[in-house]
Amino acid sequence: MPNNHKQPTIFCIFGAGGDLSKRKLFPALYNLFIDRALPEKFSIVGLARSCDLEPFQNHMRDAVEEFSRQKIKDEKKWSDFAANIHFLCGEFGDEALYKDLFKFIADLEKQWGCEAVHVYYMSVPPSIVEMISDNLDKAHLAKERKRERLVIEKPFGRDLESADDLNRRLLRTWHENQIFRIDHYLGKETVQNLLAFRFGNALYEPIWNRNYIDHVQVTVAEEVGVEKRGGYYDHAGALRDMIQNHLLQLMCMVAMEPPVSFNADEVRNKKVDVLKAIRPLTPETVPFSAVRGQYGHGNICGVDVPGYREEEGVDPHSQTETYAAVKLYIDNWRWQDVPFYLRTGKRLEARISQIIIAFRPVPHQMFPLTAAETIEPNRMVINIQPEEEIILRFQAKEPGTGMYLRTASMDFRYQDEFQTASPEAYETLLYDVMVGDGTLFMRDDQEHAAWKVVTPILEVWENTPAFSMPNYAAGSWGPSAANTMLAQAGHNWFSPLWQRTEFK
Repeated sequence: MPNNHKQPTIFCIFGAGGDLSKRKLFPALYNLFIDRALPEKFSIVGLARSCDLEPFQNHMRDAVEEFSRQKIKDEKKWSDFAANIHFLCGEFGDEALYKDLFKFIADLEKQWGCEAVHVYYMSVPPSIVEMISDNLDKAHLAKERKRERLVIEKPFGRDLESADDLNRRLLRTWHENQIFRIDHYLGKETVQNLLAFRFGNALYEPIWNRNYIDHVQVTVAEEVGVEKRGGYYDHAGALRDMIQNHLLQLMCMVAMEPPVSFNADEVRNKKVDVLKAIRPLTPETVPFSAVRGQYGHGNICGVDVPGYREEEGVDPHSQTETYAAVKLYIDNWRWQDVPFYLRTGKRLEARISQIIIAFRPVPHQMFPLTAAETIEPNRMVINIQPEEEIILRFQAKEPGTGMYLRTASMDFRYQDEFQTASPEAYETLLYDVMVGDGTLFMRDDQEHAAWKVVTPILEVWENTPAFSMPNYAAGSWGPSAANTMLAQAGHNWFSPLWQRTEFK
């Protein structure tokens, strides 16, 4: 990652003692430092309720050792990095904390002899984002439109109304180009490569439409349960937690029209067009277009695990879905009547994020049935995690005197091709915040459009109890109703693990 950013930068992390800082933010900043992607003058200011600087620095060192892709191999480099870590202690509702922050920034800029970019990262519960924003405004820390940036983690609102309300309140203080609504999936290398793959090659664009594509599947599966997030998750669920943001954004990357230029607003305009073109769901169509599930007791990798209702912090009679699958259509010339199937769930058989483009079968099958046990249509598999790769599945003749076909594959693997580790998603996104590039971040109209897509489903599910839950065992691929939804259209879920078991 080249260092094209020379302007000094001050990262202010609210909630710096939390899990996100430990697992993602500090390891990402350290990796950027090692890769010389941070400016020469930078500072990281942790803000939390109670902590001392030295224990905080030691805590962050442990975090880097555990979670960074580049461990601490050079003590001098760590010392140079740690010398830029500072800490301010206080309550986020106390105006004195913001006065201290203002003074710290002013003193640092005076010492540097120049103005800096100020990044305010909200690693805090959504309920206090507005309070912190207001206090930053009162302390005159939100006035410089070109230098001051607010980064907000999901969830951005709980529903359409609350998301719109939060946007209105934030936009009273901040300009839209100062607000970076972060979705870490868009920072993943394979997701970004979709833009290069689709729009940097002439080979695929002519067939990237309803004439050649039968349907699209997007799967984001997790082996883990809710872990220690039961209290939060029981008020969110899979539809809010994953589909409203992550999966809809992946869908936009697949379905968007070619941008005129690689400009942040131009790219985001095309994504908004996709969301606005999604066929609205109604209370009558939701039961045929959306499936919910909740995991029960099961077995993951040979270990017995409890059901969702037995997890810490979860209501023993909870109706919250830990699995969601939806069928969506995009009403435009490119995608009319091509179904997009999106599914996500916890305690599934494996951890994998994957996009599958299923092409239509050939118009005439000239080979006899004896030529192959199965002749399947072509498909393209885009793996996002845990492996980053693009696989094209096609028919080929087996060696020999007879005409026998079988399915073969052409693989592109990042690690094999580039012989280097991809940057973590947060490295890419923090760098983009630093340079002011909003391409990979959600805009206010994107948030509105995404919430509008899932709102009819939320309303039906909240008003109609699911008496069948829990309805899938931990370690399976989800409830049978999700299979039925696809079968009604003559489709089936492709196994996300086919390439591991059959062709490796």
